[in-house]
Amino acid sequence: MSEQEQSKRSEGRPELPIERGFPIERVNEIAEKEGRAKQWYRPVYTMHKWWARRPGCLFRAITLYSLLDENTTLDDVEVYEPGENKTLGSNGLSKEDLINAIGDVSMDDPESLWDFYPKDIRIKNKKILDPFMGGGTSLVEASRFGVDSVGVDLNPVAWFVTKKELDAGQTDVAELEAAFEEVKEDVADDILQYYQTPCPNGDHDADVMYNFWVMELDCVSCGHTVPLFKDYRVAKGRFENDDKYNVLCPDCGTVTLVEDWQEESECNECGNEWNPKEGNVTRGGYYNCPDCGQKESIIDGIADQGKPDTRLYAVEYYCEDCDQQGRRKSEHKGYKKAGAADKAIFEEAKREWETRTDLHEYVPDEAIPEGAITAASSISGNDVFRYGYERWEEMFNERQLLSFSKLLKRISTLQSQAAQEYLLLAFTDALRTNTMMVSYDTAYNKIGDFFRTNTFDPATYPVENNVWGTKFGRGTFTSSWDMVKRGVEYANAPTDRYVNNGESVETDEFAQPIGLNSEVYQDDMRNITAEDEFDAVITDPPYYDNIIYSEVADYFYVWQKILLEEEYPGFDLDKTPRAESIVTNPYLDKTAEDFEHEMGQALEVINRALKDDGTLAFTYHHSDEESWGELLESLCNNDFEVTATYPINSDLMKFIGGEAVSFDIVIVARPTEERTPISWRRLRIEILNRLEEIQESLEEHRDLSEGDIGVVEMGACFSEYSKHHGEVRRSGDIMTAKEAVQEIYGIIQDNALGEQDIFLALQRNRSPSYNDFNKLLRRSEASEEEMREKALFRMEGNDFIIGDWRDQKRQAYVQDKVTGENGDLTVLDKAHFLRYRYEEDKSTKEYLERWNTDDLQELCEGLAEATGDETYLNMLGVHNTNWDEFTDE
Repeated sequence: MSEQEQSKRSEGRPELPIERGFPIERVNEIAEKEGRAKQWYRPVYTMHKWWARRPGCLFRAITLYSLLDENTTLDDVEVYEPGENKTLGSNGLSKEDLINAIGDVSMDDPESLWDFYPKDIRIKNKKILDPFMGGGTSLVEASRFGVDSVGVDLNPVAWFVTKKELDAGQTDVAELEAAFEEVKEDVADDILQYYQTPCPNGDHDADVMYNFWVMELDCVSCGHTVPLFKDYRVAKGRFENDDKYNVLCPDCGTVTLVEDWQEESECNECGNEWNPKEGNVTRGGYYNCPDCGQKESIIDGIADQGKPDTRLYAVEYYCEDCDQQGRRKSEHKGYKKAGAADKAIFEEAKREWETRTDLHEYVPDEAIPEGAITAASSISGNDVFRYGYERWEEMFNERQLLSFSKLLKRISTLQSQAAQEYLLLAFTDALRTNTMMVSYDTAYNKIGDFFRTNTFDPATYPVENNVWGTKFGRGTFTSSWDMVKRGVEYANAPTDRYVNNGESVETDEFAQPIGLNSEVYQDDMRNITAEDEFDAVITDPPYYDNIIYSEVADYFYVWQKILLEEEYPGFDLDKTPRAESIVTNPYLDKTAEDFEHEMGQALEVINRALKDDGTLAFTYHHSDEESWGELLESLCNNDFEVTATYPINSDLMKFIGGEAVSFDIVIVARPTEERTPISWRRLRIEILNRLEEIQESLEEHRDLSEGDIGVVEMGACFSEYSKHHGEVRRSGDIMTAKEAVQEIYGIIQDNALGEQDIFLALQRNRSPSYNDFNKLLRRSEASEEEMREKALFRMEGNDFIIGDWRDQKRQAYVQDKVTGENGDLTVLDKAHFLRYRYEEDKSTKEYLERWNTDDLQELCEGLAEATGDETYLNMLGVHNTNWDEFTDE
């Protein structure tokens, strides 16, 4: 940005490293690994589910590149080597090195500061705000730099999860372990007694890992009971049978191994022949009676018969005795038919649940609220109510409710409030895989996750987990507890991981724990009253309609409130706040316009809370063009100027080839107050120039994908536009941000200059050379041969000659085209022809009446601005009253 273009508010503010460059490649290579193994990279974030978490490495990098600037001094920072807690000496990187690195960051080479990523950096006298803290990633990472931080979230589950992450660094792990052992001593065996099954290898019991159930409805014609199987797969084979499939025989109920579950098969037990691929449920939600062939809608069947019954049909087991005897793996761990003993033990658990009225207060008694994802809507086609679910407890069977209530009751008696809350955290996180709403992942031999799709999706053949847990299995209470404990241990002495030569390297432990100098509040961020207080707002805001946080969080909330209702404000309602959430929500009739308005309110609060030279850095994801227009408009209308954008990971959809565009990016914006007028044609030229600079720089110096380059380019486009928001004119009208985004989409997706773009770019260059022309051609759809044929350029010796309206060869070509009434006459041909006639005092009226003057006017505006010659507009009879504003430098 030139000095003339800087707003009053931005004059003299220090430039940030994140505005000059960002180490996309380095962040991406960590993010890719961290995304697959969060529990090892940053286990503090795997203590409990929160949706759409961004990688911790990303927010660490954003913080490092946003809180340092060209005015940072040696007194403002401390640099320590992890594990030693002492200032680095001559063998390491010093504070002086850090100060020098800040100034060296550029788009070509952003990695001078990256050397400090794995160091224990402390930044003094800085304060950040996250007004949409969600799972708290930004606050956790900021606390590791020793800065003061404040977080706000409307959702009480988000508040509780983040609070426990930040408290973890000051929590005694030994105290938590002792509390867990207390609970285990009292309830583990009481729960596990109901997860036993006769071992198929002898006269003893094995542990149940998973119980397999199926919904059943009666045939509306003959009354036959129909199991709602889409197919008869149980699970892929394991060990020596990994090339086979375990399937259910519909005749005798045996779990048998077959070569191919999609081909005709024979049961090893009864000899029945059938195709396991062909179940009773067909596309569109219909079930077919195997006896009479009647076809009926599942939803209609439930409406007539009520919530479907479920039948236990198979068990996955692990036998410790057989394991210790040295039996083959396929013998001590496998699948079998659910027998009479398995059904009897469930009935015993059911009887205990129904008679133990003292336990019922430890399960939620709230009704499931109707909403955008609980009832069918434009966001979710699922509808739990059509499947007969009315209350939260109905998402669990009686054995699960018995196990949960015993466990939660015992947790509630712990003397330590901290221990209660961390065990509660493990408890509610385990609910993701301990509900009759999840199914089994047959291809990977494991239970699914309730929030696999961030909706409430009823399973027609659900799988029941072992609530407490055994040696094997996923998502049990004990495995959730292990994740919580590991998160607390990490928070007490965090490490970091980075990639060196393709290998992941873990640092020694940092001396400072997580969570110091952090405050979190459960509130609507629009109630924030701070003014000129924060150096940066680093956040991950709501994404239009991607996730309805309030509705999905209710699943955890109704359980957490049982213990927290008397402890904290916000846990005393039947559900989490809805109407105040800044998302579109069709159930509440919250539209795109509401989102734009409410996001504008939020940005107004953020701008007020920021210092004059503060920074807003946030992540954003959406593929919908409209939402991007609303975001940019909200930013600009609330006096923000976009200064950079960067891709978060390397899996972005490419911007070329007409594919769907999906953005997952970091946006950097700074407060501003004044903007300068400009025409869209000139702005488009400036955008194209900026794109050319970026492409040349990144392709030469950086190892980025086309998609990643496209995101950086989009940031440049947004930046160029936001300097002039509200002052961008096209054909005399002011363009909106939404219109600009639509045009920017087109520019980036095309990713190529047209013939006119090249000609205008050459006109802007007062003495262009063939090399300049060749550079433009490399990212162009235009053909050098065609442009030469059209006399738009020629070579005379070593001289590069542009063929404009004055050039005889160019004019001869155009005259021939017009006289011959050739259909492929371009808008540029027409402009040159009209300019020649205008200069010769010949009439242009006939041609202006015949040709589309809108296209001509837009091109002539570009020619006038590129050459500084207003005659291109005069010849059309257009008088540009803002010409001086557009052309003054």
